[in-house]
Amino acid sequence: MATSIGNNIKRLRTKINLTQDELARKADVKYTTLTKIESGIVKRPSVQIIAQIAKSLSVSIEDILKD
Repeated sequence: MATSIGNNIKRLRTKINLTQDELARKADVKYTTLTKIESGIVKRPSVQIIAQIAKSLSVSIEDILKD
């Protein structure tokens, strides 16, 4: 499941044509944090970070967490 969080973020991000940098700025998350989540280095990002990313992608937290 851990890698699916990063995979889901990447899939949702590319679907709306956002770069990692654009999403990081929009979500007010450090660029390095976002890249580590997407690549699976950070396996359990905080709920706050997931919520910020979900809001920026206009999706629910569940959309990011689902397998």
